[in-house]
Amino acid sequence: MKILVTGANGFVGSAVVQDLLQAGHKVIGLVRSAAAAATLTALGAEAAVADLRQRDALREAVSGVDGVIHTAFNHDFSRFMENCEADGAAITLMGEELAGSGRPLVIASAIGVLPKAGIVTEADAPVPAGAPGRNPRALSEEVAQRVAATGVPVSSVRLPLSVHGAGDHAFVPALIGIARQRNLSAYVGAGDNHWPAVHRRDAARLFRLAVEAGAADAQYHAVAEEGVPFRQIAEAIGKGLNVPVGAVAPEEAAAHFTWFEHFAEMNVMASSAETRRVLGWDPTGPALLSDLEEGGYFDA
Repeated sequence: MKILVTGANGFVGSAVVQDLLQAGHKVIGLVRSAAAAATLTALGAEAAVADLRQRDALREAVSGVDGVIHTAFNHDFSRFMENCEADGAAITLMGEELAGSGRPLVIASAIGVLPKAGIVTEADAPVPAGAPGRNPRALSEEVAQRVAATGVPVSSVRLPLSVHGAGDHAFVPALIGIARQRNLSAYVGAGDNHWPAVHRRDAARLFRLAVEAGAADAQYHAVAEEGVPFRQIAEAIGKGLNVPVGAVAPEEAAAHFTWFEHFAEMNVMASSAETRRVLGWDPTGPALLSDLEEGGYFDA
């Protein structure tokens, strides 16, 4: 297959490109700079330099491929709602271009769009608009479902809070930065909230399996670990930085974690049993705590 990957130079997208190439697929990576394009071509992929907001360029990129994996997303949380709406617009446009062709579209979503109760599964729907606990990122899945209703075979890969591995610049590095700044690796209260996790190579393999054999209007969970206790993550960071580890009271969490408070308190456990059953996905990468100990997170 010839697959278009958006966000092809991102942390997850670059791993998807490499996995697709190793599996024998042809890849076109959508990137925003000539430097990123050169990196792709060095790997053996083609590159299309364009922004997702350039509608004609995006349509052209989609028109010439057998399937699309959409991993691009702007993680500027100061403009989160705006970025979620832009993602929905891009999914709509790609769906219009794929309509009637039978070509698959796989989008990146997030475990965090689901209700925070019990162990969430692939069958759980995002918190609806207007309801407490609504995550604006749920818009991506809702748009994807509308696209699926037009006959486009769309599936969603829900990523956990920690997609870890070499080059990680997301939530775990943010925690490490806060611990460095505060000289304290903290958890809130008892620290018994949980983060699901997956290694980036395993997440990349799941995107490939979804574009190769995924079902229409399906949701898959890129979850290798159902839930790692946050206190254990804080302890691993404290050990790696050689700083104290301790609790902060819930009323002090905002002052300590600032913008990261919401994520530090998030409590989600997620199953991937159905994903493993239907796609034969078998994550083999290191666990989050092992990666924290051996993956170079504290080299800087």
